[in-house]
Amino acid sequence: MRGNKLLHPLRIGARCIACAIALAAASQAGAVVARLDDSTSPRAQVNTDSRNAQTQDGVTIVLPFGRVEYRLATAPYLGHRARIFYVIPPAIAGLRSPAGLQVQWRSASGVFASGMGRPGDRVQVWSGVIQAPWMNETFELTLRIDPREVRLPTGASLSFESTFEIETLP
Repeated sequence: MRGNKLLHPLRIGARCIACAIALAAASQAGAVVARLDDSTSPRAQVNTDSRNAQTQDGVTIVLPFGRVEYRLATAPYLGHRARIFYVIPPAIAGLRSPAGLQVQWRSASGVFASGMGRPGDRVQVWSGVIQAPWMNETFELTLRIDPREVRLPTGASLSFESTFEIETLP
């Protein structure tokens, strides 16, 4: 048995995981990621307004933000299989940590998926073949804020601009 080396089950498992990761990376190698142009959207900047705020669980502030319309230029990707992601910026002025803010959205038209995320998150909201030069969507936004994680100068409001990214697939 001296020349016969048996592989430890943990080593085999680690090798299988490494192979699976390599295969997944190879299948995504042809994917191209780009920021979608949303410059024709009526309002991209999200600013909080505490007049509609409600307190939940004695700490969290729930702020129904309302409708935000997005108009995304998808003409360069016509006919391509793609995924679209809603990207929340990782750094928001006045926010001490990502745990201090959760953004929730509900698709008003049903074109994109509803969801939630925190600063720094990139959440998939659509997948399919791009069939039109523009994609229009309206999100009903709600912000959940932990005031212990917010440090704003007097009179300032929490403000951020989410973006959309497109990942075209081979």
